[in-house]
Amino acid sequence: MGATWIHGIGGSPIYEIAREIKSLESDQPWECMDDFLDDPNPITIAENGYVLSPYIVDPVSNLFNSLMDFAKGKKKSILGGIESDICVNGNVSVGSFLEKGLESYRKLLSRKSGNENGEWDKESLVESIFAMHENAQRTYSAANDLHKLGYLAESEWVMFPGEEITIAKGYSSIIESLASALPSGVIQLGKKVNDIEWQPECVTSENKHGYGSRPVKIHFLDGTSMSADHVIVTVSLGVLKAGVINKANDSVRFGFSPTLPSHKIEAITRLGYGVVNKLFLKLSPDFDLDRFPFLQMVFHKSDHFKNPKIPWWIRKTASLSPIYEKSRVLLSWFAGEEALKLESLPDEVILDDVSTTISSFLSQKDYNGNVKFEKVLKSGWGSDPLFMGSYSYIAVGSSSDDIDTLAEPLPNTKVLESTKSGSPLQILFAGEATHRTHYSTTHGAYISGLREANRLLEHYHCIDV
Repeated sequence: MGATWIHGIGGSPIYEIAREIKSLESDQPWECMDDFLDDPNPITIAENGYVLSPYIVDPVSNLFNSLMDFAKGKKKSILGGIESDICVNGNVSVGSFLEKGLESYRKLLSRKSGNENGEWDKESLVESIFAMHENAQRTYSAANDLHKLGYLAESEWVMFPGEEITIAKGYSSIIESLASALPSGVIQLGKKVNDIEWQPECVTSENKHGYGSRPVKIHFLDGTSMSADHVIVTVSLGVLKAGVINKANDSVRFGFSPTLPSHKIEAITRLGYGVVNKLFLKLSPDFDLDRFPFLQMVFHKSDHFKNPKIPWWIRKTASLSPIYEKSRVLLSWFAGEEALKLESLPDEVILDDVSTTISSFLSQKDYNGNVKFEKVLKSGWGSDPLFMGSYSYIAVGSSSDDIDTLAEPLPNTKVLESTKSGSPLQILFAGEATHRTHYSTTHGAYISGLREANRLLEHYHCIDV
């Protein structure tokens, strides 16, 4: 229901762990999606069942990929040489950059061509195919709107080289392996933290606060507490946002006493954090296709041609595909407002709406056109109070410097050095949102944990460990 991919196997610590514990192989089928990200033969269908030729789809797909590679610094030129038409400066968004790229590309189209039904002309097809890729990008970034995703930070995000794969025995096998190294009873479950009390000022031997020699006190929802020398906070950016922005709300039960410094709060507020959810659907047994296609869906942007039976929350879904070859279980991804809506819908509504939508896409005779699903399974990260979303992104108005600010330990070590007093490293921060170049990934979260562990080892001069 959560993390799926190892994003690049070259140098990834998650891949190395999975390989060492033999989690990459299984006797049972798993969610591998058979080269989903590089499927050479996707079937792209426009709304109301028009199968699109690769000659129409590929140039637009190549344009989008070229634009994103340019934004990420992987290429110095854009397909068609249109980079000279695109001015990038200031707090520009990925959305506005893509918009400019599409507009420049449109100028290269010499004429319009339509089909016999009059629904699609060349320009509207290009726009809708491009939008399909934008919708996929929303699930990669977790940004509800790509106009809120910062452009300048794209080139700083790093992906490990090599193929992207899933873990046959699941990400839980990684967690279980890491946890197995700890003594029995160390991990306490069901202990929700309400407040972390720390001492930004000098802690003296007078013991005024009743902590003994330990400057941090963790308060739990059950009324118990625990004193500590150091606390590594790994809650999601969503939980941090809710705590600093709306601590008065009874539903938000996590915070710091005293509150975090203003520069830390400002960084948390500026950074982006979004929702991405999975929707699994099981095909009914009477579906007569030997293999459901890797389906890319192109929706109308014009209200005039929209199928009224397709609900709005499905219209920004880019694809639907089997989770492995010949599987009857299909997977689709949702982001932003559509992902939150998905969480709120009863299973029966989802089954009916998706069946209607996919049947309309597969309405041509080759696909039988009557698709029924018998079971649904969905994630719900947005409504989960322990996560309140999925992963972070660099929003317009924020920068990678905000990630570094979030990762800084408290209290400020420079202040302590100048006063020669106080207890350093009381609160440390880890998690995907604290890694400047690998945010939004599991390996980024893992590497940030190593970073904070090493920070404490250095603090205690354990340089040989």
